[in-house]
Amino acid sequence: MIGSLRGHVLERVAPSTVLVEVQGVGYLCTVTAATFAEMEPTSPVFVHVHHHIREDAQTLYAFTSRTERDTFDVLLSTHGIGPAMAMAILSTYSPQSLVTIVVSGDTGALTAVPGVGKKTAERLMVELKSRLNIDSVATVGADGSVQSAAADVREALTSLGYGPDEIRDVMRQLTNVDAPESMLRDALALLGARRAG
Repeated sequence: MIGSLRGHVLERVAPSTVLVEVQGVGYLCTVTAATFAEMEPTSPVFVHVHHHIREDAQTLYAFTSRTERDTFDVLLSTHGIGPAMAMAILSTYSPQSLVTIVVSGDTGALTAVPGVGKKTAERLMVELKSRLNIDSVATVGADGSVQSAAADVREALTSLGYGPDEIRDVMRQLTNVDAPESMLRDALALLGARRAG
């Protein structure tokens, strides 16, 4: 069931949960990491909501954009993807970045999502190619190939001598996954701090 809520953020309850007040009623909503960071207490908010109902629980998943909610719905319709995994994917990649990753066939980027291994990433890649709207978001290189920013950054870090485990860990911590230059800068800063510590 889908809908929307307009109200105020009462409080941020946990790293992925906010309490939204709508006309005196509080709604506990699970959100992505980026949305959580945006939702300051007392700030007005409008969110697109997916109401997920199971036998033992009802959960509201809230998104600041309709595209994000629609991508969440697509992920839920994919075999083996539940709400927690869908939220982990959207906390790691924006919908546009996810489309770029799928178009470019970058399974390595999907393994940066907590809980997604190589086999799961390969299966997801096949299923998402037929489910996501992949018409316009891919970045096409000068040679006509499609590349994702994450793939470019991983390639650069590999050429600088960083190992696969280091790269995977740092890629999971990056938030700006649409701009290769800032991703690489942030990745190098994190890796430098980790090696110094």
